[in-house]
Amino acid sequence: MMLDEALRSQGRGCAALGSPFMGRLMPLLADHWPKGGVMDAICAGFDGDLGSSGHSLPLRMAGGLHALVLTGQDAALAAVYPPAQPSDDALIGEVLTAFERHADFFRTWMTSPPQTNEVRRSVALIPAAHWIAARHDLPFVTSELGASGGLNLSFDRFALETDAGRLGPDDPALTLRPDWSGPLPAQSGLQVADRRGVDLNPLDPANADDRLRLLAYLWPDQPERKALTEAAMQARDGAVDRGDAIDWLEQRLPPRPGHLHLIYHTIAWQYFPAAVQSRGTAMIEAAGARAREDCPLAWLRMEADDQDRGAGLSLRLWPGDHSIDLARVDFHGRWTDWCAT
Repeated sequence: MMLDEALRSQGRGCAALGSPFMGRLMPLLADHWPKGGVMDAICAGFDGDLGSSGHSLPLRMAGGLHALVLTGQDAALAAVYPPAQPSDDALIGEVLTAFERHADFFRTWMTSPPQTNEVRRSVALIPAAHWIAARHDLPFVTSELGASGGLNLSFDRFALETDAGRLGPDDPALTLRPDWSGPLPAQSGLQVADRRGVDLNPLDPANADDRLRLLAYLWPDQPERKALTEAAMQARDGAVDRGDAIDWLEQRLPPRPGHLHLIYHTIAWQYFPAAVQSRGTAMIEAAGARAREDCPLAWLRMEADDQDRGAGLSLRLWPGDHSIDLARVDFHGRWTDWCAT
């Protein structure tokens, strides 16, 4: 995908996910692209797909701009960012000026791909874990693939409030309130005995640069996401290791009697190369074949599929290799359509 198309496509995607500001900024950049400027030169160094399925240059630019606002490095840019309501000319004028004013910053920032850690995806993890725990009353060992900053490692410390009821601890680190349809799984005695994640490039919220990167890739007109992310940073529990997800998982697959092993990922599997996906599937299935009632294995996936609305939330559970479609979930966790009983 070429840059003009990538900017417009990203704008449509952001608007659909509740960010009018990003839906406005992206096409403005496409209409007023600074040919011959610093950002033009930076983007010219990338080959192939420049959109969300490739280098994600629109999100890199937007993240860099937001980082300047969050750190107070550009007061003029901050003055046209939410909650301000500037004209299109004022907004794009300050954005293009910021590219030139902070050329060295953008040359460095644009070298790294976007990284987000969407805390609201725990609206899928929380009910799924309680649904599983109701069937296997054992402490969990959890392994998250593509864990980024590890904020969703602590999903059992979050509360889920819906019109159908509530799940989670009495004193949660944060509370998620998605639009909910369908039955709500019953509250269980969910316990996590061991939690850990893996990522090719893990971020540590305790590190100032990593914390900035996690916040900068949130969209500027979505303060709720920022508040939830900051709360999850405070509650983070469990380490994220740097490495290949499947190599790492292999070391965690030997059964632990008296524990259920929950493997999970949210919008991450699609980014693994096909050969890695095949190897991972075969490895998990082989481990599932060895599972017993005293050491069951669960593989929970929230991933894009061939359906139009949101992501599918599916589960494979051993022993017995049961396949269950649990729900459909908004990519940013704004709603959940639960179907499992």
